[in-house]
Amino acid sequence: MARQRDPSFQVLLTEMRSRDALKAEGAFHALLPLANERIEELIKAFEIEKLQGVRCWLLELIGEARAEQAFDVLRKNALSEDEALRGWGISGLQKLGTPPARAFLWEHGLPRDGSD
Repeated sequence: MARQRDPSFQVLLTEMRSRDALKAEGAFHALLPLANERIEELIKAFEIEKLQGVRCWLLELIGEARAEQAFDVLRKNALSEDEALRGWGISGLQKLGTPPARAFLWEHGLPRDGSD
């Protein structure tokens, strides 16, 4: 049985696009504790998002989830030409910390933790 979407989750995603910076940042911080349990929805939202700032926030949330399902999207963005997305992709892989994530970082000469 498919899980029904929590309307407040969708509202928070919408509020992240707000021109009101406090509202947008508040929505981001409200989503942080939900990141792991809503990882698939965050990945889908990231894939369709057009606004650069929101894409960066979504990728940051995906990394904070520390979920193995995030490996592919983090890996792809760790090699992005977009510097901001590349940074969040690398950071997310570092936080994920799985053997495949660490191996990917090593193979591409990327820092394996925040201090490298």
